[in-house]
Amino acid sequence: MRVLVVSDYDDNINAVRPEGELFIGLHQAGVDVHVMTYGHTPYAARFREAGIRVIDYHPQRKFDREAVRRIRQEIVDHDRQIIHLFNNKAISNGIRAARGLPVKVVTYRGYTGNIHWWDPTNYLTHLHPRVDAITCVSDAVREVFDHQLFFPKGKAVTVSKGHDPAWYADVPAGDLSEFQFPADAVVVAVVANARAMKGIPYLLDAISLLPPASPARFLLIGRGLNSPATLTALTRQGIRERVVFAGFRQDVLSLVKACDLSLLPSVKGEGLSKVLLESLFLARPTIMTDIGGNRGLAIHNETGLLIPPRDPQAMAAAVNRLVADAELRAQLGAAGKAYISAHYTVARSVRELLAVYEGLLPA
Repeated sequence: MRVLVVSDYDDNINAVRPEGELFIGLHQAGVDVHVMTYGHTPYAARFREAGIRVIDYHPQRKFDREAVRRIRQEIVDHDRQIIHLFNNKAISNGIRAARGLPVKVVTYRGYTGNIHWWDPTNYLTHLHPRVDAITCVSDAVREVFDHQLFFPKGKAVTVSKGHDPAWYADVPAGDLSEFQFPADAVVVAVVANARAMKGIPYLLDAISLLPPASPARFLLIGRGLNSPATLTALTRQGIRERVVFAGFRQDVLSLVKACDLSLLPSVKGEGLSKVLLESLFLARPTIMTDIGGNRGLAIHNETGLLIPPRDPQAMAAAVNRLVADAELRAQLGAAGKAYISAHYTVARSVRELLAVYEGLLPA
């Protein structure tokens, strides 16, 4: 089985490792994997160390003649049976590169939303008839495709992005002293970016519902979270002292590990939240919204707390419950880590993707 992967690994190692290790696992299982990506990236070096051929190139635009030529040349010169395309630049150019060739075209989708049978732009990517399969990071993403009119059932398949507990074993707990929390603070990590889907306004409303004497403090980690609108809302609601903004951080895992619990207030859009997976692997007691992309990450009251989206009262109640009960935090943290370690593994992802590839090729 001969596969060409076109993906962008020019990101921090935590962001790209699950996907990268998936293809290393396939290579170790006997699949002939070539990867087209930026050659200077740390994961390009990791691929080379594993014995995977790396093509130092990635499309620069969605419609790029040079990219079409380069991808097509790789398909022909190296007799690729499958091309797996992981972003819109790769997908739009890869589909054109495959024109008239007997190669199978697979695309990847990592989040829900923005797929509509009536939107002509979608037929330039995932809904293009040349696409043979779409690997979806969760059932919630797959169901978005299955609900489209005229979409062939079975073309979209779920392939999770598994993690390895060993990746988190040596993560040190960060030093929160720089944020000057009170000595008795119970610190809640919120890792997100400034997008509406992350539900930050509902988080602010939930914070305002906490008892005045609550020791809960919130560490918001990510770009753009301290927007003027957010700062104004915090001041208006009289809760400014409860929230600290860390901004973008390279040491996000260490900061999360140092916090007492983790919360993600997303209202939609999540395919398979890396933030939640990391929190669980770090044994942080975790509060998550009960939306499609989070389905299966936790069992309510056993390995995490699930709350309805857009419900500040439920969010405040869950925070209060964990802040008041250190024993429950320890129980949920340990149980969450055990559950996620058993169900979201790299080996599982390798098996799932190998089954997709085998289903596309003649027996």
